[in-house]
Amino acid sequence: MNNYVLPVELHNRIVQAAYEHRGFTPEEAAQAARFCELASWHGIKTHNAIKALHLDELFGSGNAAAQGCVPGAVMEKLDSKFAAAQQWNANRKLGQAVAFEAIAEAEKLADQYGVGMVSVDNAFHYLWGGGYVMDSAKRGYIAYTNCTAALAEVVPFGGKHPTLGTNPHSWGFPTTDAVGFPIVIDWATSTVAMGRVQQFKREGQPLPPDSAVDAQGNPTTDPNEVAALLPFGRHKGYGLSLINELTAAYIGGSLPTLRSRPQNAPEGEKTTPNFFFQVIHPEALSGRGFVNGRGQADNVKAVIDDILGHGNRDDGRCILPGELEHNAAVASQDAGGLLFTEAEIAELKTVAQEAGLELEPLAQA
Repeated sequence: MNNYVLPVELHNRIVQAAYEHRGFTPEEAAQAARFCELASWHGIKTHNAIKALHLDELFGSGNAAAQGCVPGAVMEKLDSKFAAAQQWNANRKLGQAVAFEAIAEAEKLADQYGVGMVSVDNAFHYLWGGGYVMDSAKRGYIAYTNCTAALAEVVPFGGKHPTLGTNPHSWGFPTTDAVGFPIVIDWATSTVAMGRVQQFKREGQPLPPDSAVDAQGNPTTDPNEVAALLPFGRHKGYGLSLINELTAAYIGGSLPTLRSRPQNAPEGEKTTPNFFFQVIHPEALSGRGFVNGRGQADNVKAVIDDILGHGNRDDGRCILPGELEHNAAVASQDAGGLLFTEAEIAELKTVAQEAGLELEPLAQA
């Protein structure tokens, strides 16, 4: 598969112009471009600019009836009786802008209290949670986020109707000194994300087995026939997905099957996703009982080395979570820009034309 190199500056100019063309403020559009660069730089095909703008078409500025994202919305920070915890009403502001601000605020709280937490109600999907925790881990924090997906597209284990979102969990650990990059554990709780289905459809590839069902509830590997997704690991993925729904319920989220479906919602019901962020300062975890003269950082490296030792890395198949993203970032660095397939470039040309820009001829990687 051929890749083309899109200069970062041109990519960001196109994405920012596309968002501003849709009515978003320059500040919101800049945060959207920042996020899309972050995703593409690390090889995240499921949540790049194509996915972000498509989500806005479906549930945001391109479809006011969906009551999703509102360009220029003003977020409200509520009073909290807990010093290390904040509660925000996003008022359907662009999810990426809210998420970048939320994790930065959680870091400030962690600096002061050892741990910081920000919960967000009335949100719009923030896309790739791994990007936010990866950035935070690079700044030296242990970071976690989960969210409820824009739609209920996943069938609960043992059920037959989709009532759960793809509901990702994302953890980031500050392990750059130990292994050269942050360990980032980031996954949708469905076997594949819906963005992956769209990617496979775009590239003409089949889905992995046991990932999805068609409109009759039968298993399918054809991305064009997908009606709903299945949780990964059967009951285990179901339980992890349920965590997101329950967290959202405690925050103030409404019924999962109503999200982004206001046409089905009784008056007064919410139809928006929710976010949860938690940042921990590593020093706040320390029990100071490290052995053999090791400090905390040395101890983390020793544990990782033990896990990867004993021949586990000899054939190169045993990797750390976040290593693929790190390798993609190295490839982007070596190429001098963001790497996209021919099918993706065709989509981005449409984005550029919408914003009144041209996507100049690109070099192959």
